Order: sequence, then structure tokens, then C-alpha cells
Amino acid sequence: MTASPPSNTACDSGCPVRKTAEVIGHKWSTLIVRDLLTGKKRYSELARSLTGISPKVLSERLQELESNRLVTRTVYPTVPPTTEYALTELGKGLEGVIRAMYGFGLSLAGDGVAPYPAEAPASSQPVARENT
Repeated sequence: MTASPPSNTACDSGCPVRKTAEVIGHKWSTLIVRDLLTGKKRYSELARSLTGISPKVLSERLQELESNRLVTRTVYPTVPPTTEYALTELGKGLEGVIRAMYGFGLSLAGDGVAPYPAEAPASSQPVARENT
């Protein structure tokens, strides 16, 4: 079942869109989730992938995502310690949001490609949008 946001209600603390924005609204949070959608990543892999993020901000965002139950952190007893991050089932639920952002970003770029449907399989290709 897909819920549609009511257009005539206040966006108070009970608003689902507001709750989501509070969890993933930081600049780097959605990009971290995007990277983790493909599977577990080590801290260093995330740092390399997210050009421009400082180590402090990456650590803060990962801690926030973990405290919001979107990411799990596993530390392996190696020398030096190895830390892996992965999405939880709740975090994996953001795939549709990330796909919608991808499609919207393509629209902003003006390349004439339609966004992915929220439930498109990973092998789907974008569909060209007709000019109207």
C-alpha cells in the first residue's frame, strides 16, 4: 500500500515526511545510504566514495544513521580494527527514496530521462520521457 501525503495538514512532529527528513535530511546522509545500498562497506571505502566529506562529518553521520536504526556497525578484532557498515532492513527501505532522488536529479540535469519507478528492479533502465 502506498500512502499519499495529505495536502491540508500541518507538518508537525507526527508528520511522516518531517520524520524522514529529520533522519536523512543532512547533506551526506542520503549519499551514505546510496553507497550502502550495494552492500557492506568499510569506513575507508565510504570516505573514498564521498568526495569532499571530512572524517569528522562521516563519523557523525554514520553514528546518526546507526542511532536511527538505519545502519549497523560491525567491528572485527583485527590489527588495525576493521569496521564495516551495512544497511538494516529499515535502512534498505530508503531505496525507493534514493531512486526517486536519482530520477529527480536527472530531471534537474535536463537530460530528458524519466526517473526510475520507486519499485523498479535494479536491472531496470531509465525510460526516455516524451516532450510535451
